Amino acid sequence: MKKSPMQLLGTGLYYAVALLLAVVFAGPFVWMVSSSLKPANEIFSNPPILVSDNFSLDNYESVFEKAPFERYMLNSFIVATSVTVAALLLHSMAGYALARLEFPGRRVLFMLIISTLMIPFYTILIPLALLVRELGWINTYWALIIPAIPHAFGIFWFRQFFLGLPSELEDAARIDGASRIGVFFRIALPMARPVAAAMAVFFFLANWDAFLWPLIATTRQEMRVVQVGIQSFTGEHGNAWEEIMAASVIAILPTLILFFALQRFIVDSVKMSGLKG
Repeated sequence: MKKSPMQLLGTGLYYAVALLLAVVFAGPFVWMVSSSLKPANEIFSNPPILVSDNFSLDNYESVFEKAPFERYMLNSFIVATSVTVAALLLHSMAGYALARLEFPGRRVLFMLIISTLMIPFYTILIPLALLVRELGWINTYWALIIPAIPHAFGIFWFRQFFLGLPSELEDAARIDGASRIGVFFRIALPMARPVAAAMAVFFFLANWDAFLWPLIATTRQEMRVVQVGIQSFTGEHGNAWEEIMAASVIAILPTLILFFALQRFIVDSVKMSGLKG
């Protein structure tokens, strides 16, 4: 079928806007990669140089020579993975209980949990730091992992999914003799895989990119996470921008791999969870 002039104009505008948004969102990343391959004197050159004639990987070598960057990466991986696994298990259990179990004050409890989303992290930062210090967790993985696990967003998302789950599946399992815990682990949780995968991406990215709390909870170099480690390339006499860019490219690679591997689950989780209840 031939399209009318108005339809062609609408299609053209659609692709023009999509291209503009792609440039806006991808532009900083492209510039970061380009700057990581340049010598320092070309990063702020005028006019800007996107592809340098002095293309080199020296900045990447310098990142690992000047700082134990592999240790920073390992710390971030341990923290992000531990928080993600613990949060998925505990949040799914809490969401299932709020969606399926009948107990007094269930809705009030849910509203209290959701209300914590309105509390800025900065307001609890000092009390949390004092508590962690009293527990003797400073410069330990406990300080980096435990405070990052609870989050109302994960509980809300799982609850919304379980509210839309057909109760007939659980009733059939209960008739066959399954306990409530058995129903959760054998029926509800396997069906929540799209939501769990999406939550895994969100939690991993959030904890991989964490900076403020790890900066406060750790003082020793060997306990730094990757985002705090990047700060080591700044100094009182200036910033080594070429090394900061190279370190940033290295730090972003795991998150990009994870996102592209699980991106379809994010779309599925939005379609399946809805906003019921």
